[in-house]
Amino acid sequence: MLDSTGVQAARRRFFWLWACASLVNLVLAARLPLFVDEAFYWQESRHLAWAYSDLPGMTAWLARIGDAWAPGSTLALRLPFLLIGAAIPWLVARMASREVDPDRGWQAGSLAVLLPLSGSLGLMALPDVPLLFATLLCLDASLRLLREVTPAAALELALGLAIGGLTHYRFAAVIAIGCIALLASAEGRRVLRHPLAWGAIAIGALAWWPLLAWNLDHADAGLRFQLLDRHPWQFSREGLRLGRMQLALATPLLLVAMGIAAWRGLRAQQPARRYLATCGSLVVVGFLALGFVADRERVSFHWPLPGYVALLPLLPAVLAGWARGWRLAAWATAGLGLAAVLGYYAMASMPAARAQAASRNFHPTNFAGWDVLAREVDATLRAMPPGTRLLAGNFKLGAELGFARGDAWIPVFDHPLNHKHGRAPQLALWRLTVDTREALGNGPILLVASANDVPFRDLLAYYHALCRQVGPLPPPRVLNIDHGRQRFLLFRLPATRPAGGCTTPALAFVDAPTPGAEVGSGFDVTGWAFKDGVGLRGVEVTVDGMAAARMAYGDANPGVAAFWKVSRDPAHPRVGFHGRVEGVAPGRHWLGLRLHGRDGSVEDWPAQVVEVR
Repeated sequence: MLDSTGVQAARRRFFWLWACASLVNLVLAARLPLFVDEAFYWQESRHLAWAYSDLPGMTAWLARIGDAWAPGSTLALRLPFLLIGAAIPWLVARMASREVDPDRGWQAGSLAVLLPLSGSLGLMALPDVPLLFATLLCLDASLRLLREVTPAAALELALGLAIGGLTHYRFAAVIAIGCIALLASAEGRRVLRHPLAWGAIAIGALAWWPLLAWNLDHADAGLRFQLLDRHPWQFSREGLRLGRMQLALATPLLLVAMGIAAWRGLRAQQPARRYLATCGSLVVVGFLALGFVADRERVSFHWPLPGYVALLPLLPAVLAGWARGWRLAAWATAGLGLAAVLGYYAMASMPAARAQAASRNFHPTNFAGWDVLAREVDATLRAMPPGTRLLAGNFKLGAELGFARGDAWIPVFDHPLNHKHGRAPQLALWRLTVDTREALGNGPILLVASANDVPFRDLLAYYHALCRQVGPLPPPRVLNIDHGRQRFLLFRLPATRPAGGCTTPALAFVDAPTPGAEVGSGFDVTGWAFKDGVGLRGVEVTVDGMAAARMAYGDANPGVAAFWKVSRDPAHPRVGFHGRVEGVAPGRHWLGLRLHGRDGSVEDWPAQVVEVR
């Protein structure tokens, strides 16, 4: 029987939306620099195991498959995730077509393409991709089981449970909510009494064994990180921020429609619709509630996505009841939301655009500068004696440089970030964590550190910690990426630890003008700067990277020494500076500092925007 004209039109619209979105994702995946988590998953893929300290093995396995096709290619690494992400709208369309009707099924598939959180899925090699795929398999299988318990449906459920268990700890919430939804209906309880269902559950449970075994062998490090270390478990209004982000990333009108769809679905007579509504609403509400008591920084905006996708089959019926203008607005805002998300990734893939965004809060710091850093590291190593060892300041640097250089064995200093992201136990297991330079033996070392990975108030203490690990720090090669939003420091360490007190990179601050201030073509600049161990001999102001004026250095500023109590700059308290910049053309400019150390070092400080009238 041929499809109706309406169904054919809906299918065509879905296909072209899907094809265009997939093509854009493919292009962006080839251009976008590797995100720091992706780099670490690549590193895990070079040390294949059933599980790791942060996650089960699935993400690393998929990364290994991609990287094997074209080693060192970001597109190849991401290709398995792109393919899985591209399959998700088709799964939604198939499920919705069977459970609702074909026309609205293809509409649901189109909404899966346009929903910003799912339309961009697969662009990066992240565990959320196989996690959502596994969730959809389990949803689809459960709906089929509600109709009739068959071996094929049970096998699909087993597959989904296995993939999810091998992907992420977070899948446990999906399992729990799916069971609650089944227990809430007579049809679901019938399914749970069937031997085939229990066989599927047993197969799925086996997928958790590698993760449990890893934790048993490693003092529950992964479980402790996921359940305790990363979460304060204290109420905070910061959870409201997570809710507000949903308005932007799931789009306001679709969120309203999803709320209506969930309400209607919970009251529906059809078991399938009640099941979808129960699963979807519990996942969304559960993860949004978690945001009030859990990890403030990394309970991420995308966590409710499985709940949204569960509600998508119910959404076209709601939109069909809206006036034509509101219906078009819902589709349009979804499309604009997807365009904004993809536009962000496009901006992150272009150095010039990233530099323009450096003064904005949405600057993609975790994507910025890794290629520049890798080239500079290679050039520096070529200029150093043969046998020079490379040492990274934290796991981010080790993983990103490892991917760029094809080296998964770069040693890493212990760092708070390694623990914060749950990577410290894994690095220790690989024996890549070192406490001092002596752990690498005698010989020259190139130490690569980042000034962005600690709060500014802790930066001097971090430099002092590096001194304890390697000795006095030589003048660094400073890489200011995107006007200093990403800042790397390369230290050429001699063959043996030198004697002497701690010498650190310089620290500085511009008191006036403030970032974004409007100034005339001539304006005054004041601030402070110091360099532990040797001090500074002068400060220059730069405009757009060019020296513009020499500052008078040596103003008394006792407050600086009082705040930086551990500082040992011999000039304290006379570390202030003042001066005037003249003749700057009207427009937007980048104001920076060039700091001249008494040891001959020259360091450019991160720049800030000023608007010249």
